[in-house]
Amino acid sequence: MERVAGAPISWGVCEMPGWGPMLDPRRVLREMTSLGLNAIEQGSPGFFPDDVGELREILDEFGVSVIADFVPLPLHDTAQKAWALEKAERMAERLKSLGATTFVTCAIKDPQWGDPHRMDEAELKVMADSLNRLEDICGEHGLVHTLHPHLSSMVEVAEDVKRVADACDVKWTVDTGHLMLGGYDPMQFTKDLGDRVSHAHLKDVNLALAEKVISREMSLLEATEKDIFLPFGQGDVPIADIVEHLESSGYRGWYVLERDTTLIGPEPIEGEGPVNDLRICVEYMLSHFPSGF
Repeated sequence: MERVAGAPISWGVCEMPGWGPMLDPRRVLREMTSLGLNAIEQGSPGFFPDDVGELREILDEFGVSVIADFVPLPLHDTAQKAWALEKAERMAERLKSLGATTFVTCAIKDPQWGDPHRMDEAELKVMADSLNRLEDICGEHGLVHTLHPHLSSMVEVAEDVKRVADACDVKWTVDTGHLMLGGYDPMQFTKDLGDRVSHAHLKDVNLALAEKVISREMSLLEATEKDIFLPFGQGDVPIADIVEHLESSGYRGWYVLERDTTLIGPEPIEGEGPVNDLRICVEYMLSHFPSGF
């Protein structure tokens, strides 16, 4: 499982405002490594220590490496562009110091994750220019930059993905869950943009709730509380087929296992709660790919 990583979101750690409480990072790393995973994305601010030296001590304690970070940035708006790029510069420097390889951008409307809208041509041009600049910033720090389609972001549905893909040469994170929920079959996505896929988030989802999120009848947080994201093999995403296609196409990047959740009610005792769902995801991967990656 050398190219398989965990994600803080599987333990309820999310960048979206108001998502909920975060578990202690040492507990998350203990539970994650008990499943045989030794790499992780950085997670929401406030999860890991701000001080890089202190964070390295925690990572070394568990033999874990940070391989990437998911960074929400407003990229379509001229008024917010300078702030977004300044933040990206700081985050890229931090990731470089941690030995990470990948900078994952999520194109949000604003820092409060306001409801997205269809970009006009001027906004699309600003978005494309911002993504090109992000590629330069990441390259200067030895990182690969990749864009993550995501519900409640400015690159949410299939049309958004296709417009941005046509407007610039940005690399992509294939998130099997968010793509499926946004109406872009992830298998087709890997066929359409496979040579530009540089990172992978694996999720399974309940498609029955997708339209309620897209129409804003239900927030992503509310949908997550109702299990829009499921353990692998229990939803509508053919994860094994997608991974097999990526491997046969020459993809050699990371697979980040995600069962997005939010913590409701009392904190589960250690060894219970989120880790049990992620265990199902790990077992799914091992059963379909016994020789690993």
